[in-house]
Amino acid sequence: MNSRRILIATAAAALATAALPTWAQQGKPIHLIVPYAAGGPIDVTARVLAEGVKDSLGTVIIDNKPGAGGNIGADAVAKAAPDGLTIGIAATATNAVNPWLFAKMPFNAATDFAPITQMVRVPNVLVMNAQAAQRLKINTLADLIAYAKANPGKLNYGSGGNGSAGHLAGEMFKKEAGIFATHIPYNGGNPAQLALLSQQVDFNFDNLATAAPNIRSGKLKALAVTTLARSPMLPEAPPVADTLKGFSIDTWWGLVAPAGTPQDTLDKMSKAFVAALSAPETKTRFANLMAEPVGNTPAQFGAFMKSELAKYEKVVKATGARVD
Repeated sequence: MNSRRILIATAAAALATAALPTWAQQGKPIHLIVPYAAGGPIDVTARVLAEGVKDSLGTVIIDNKPGAGGNIGADAVAKAAPDGLTIGIAATATNAVNPWLFAKMPFNAATDFAPITQMVRVPNVLVMNAQAAQRLKINTLADLIAYAKANPGKLNYGSGGNGSAGHLAGEMFKKEAGIFATHIPYNGGNPAQLALLSQQVDFNFDNLATAAPNIRSGKLKALAVTTLARSPMLPEAPPVADTLKGFSIDTWWGLVAPAGTPQDTLDKMSKAFVAALSAPETKTRFANLMAEPVGNTPAQFGAFMKSELAKYEKVVKATGARVD
């Protein structure tokens, strides 16, 4: 009986080892490059997932390589060996906006990466100062559009700077709504929000995680979210797409490997990371960051990134924003 148990245990261990990728069998860690500083939402979610896949993929070490709007870290991923030992974060900025915003790019966003899975989606939200909204009798997105059309040239909006997510969302909104509002760029998202709170600007497109505390306190009025569907993080706010069909411009990030990484390696990684994204504890921790987990296949994430790259080409070029 003891011999039989030993044989069963040995066979089970062999099967488990065979299921592990080659690097895990050899005890080699995976390096996950985060192209932003430690402590931010992208870094935090990466560390949560690194912990979530330690049993299926082995040790995952986080390497923070910030700078140049994320381009330094993304370039390190693009130029790494395609052996499954180096992966990285692809984000809205690095893989959809920066290729059109920067005059010179160190990598090709369309060809230098192999998709693994999308990680999260973080809605942006169109917000107004609550007192200003009450004074102008603006309760809905339709009210804002109607006011802008009836009062051409009177509205302005703030953002964290030229080429920022808030700037691009604002320009896309103006184009789709057929209205005009003057763009007021600030040196970062926090100064832009302070300007809105002090009624120096009329509305902003802000990250939901940043805006949420002031929405809850009643200082800001949320008119709409920028995801195609309502966000479970702010279910009372309808999507912009309910008024402007097809409008979608939210923040996302996911996992990629260097181009040329074997497909079976990508598939194993995707399966492991999607399982970690689906875990209840992951969803709870991401919810604190207003981030919605999104796990999908390499093919699905690749198609999504391709569509985002094409979308932002039009948006960035329409703004005239450029980083030389």
